[in-house]
Amino acid sequence: MTILISFDIDGTMEIGDPAGAVTLEMVKTARAKGIITGSCSDRPMSAQRAIWEQYGVEYDFVCYKHLLSDLKTQFEVEEYYHVGDRDDLDRKYAIQAGFGFFWPDEAAASPLLL
Repeated sequence: MTILISFDIDGTMEIGDPAGAVTLEMVKTARAKGIITGSCSDRPMSAQRAIWEQYGVEYDFVCYKHLLSDLKTQFEVEEYYHVGDRDDLDRKYAIQAGFGFFWPDEAAASPLLL
């Protein structure tokens, strides 16, 4: 089964401001399982790329969270998920795009990232 997981950065990932529950090791674990990963954030896409590259973590995509639905035209997978910390943005855009949604602490405990 092919899976895609997009991560918000701030409040979601350990490298965000504020820091969140999802670690870079968790992202690496997901990638090792064949999961397509990247970020969907309010940060400029160049800043998102710079973060992944600064920490030496491979990624498949970056996008703005309000364009989350565009990932479905770029990647044909069986399951799509977004991980974020804000109900009014992350959860809202995930649901609108037809993605499953995890809060950061739920994602950190998910078998997908462990």
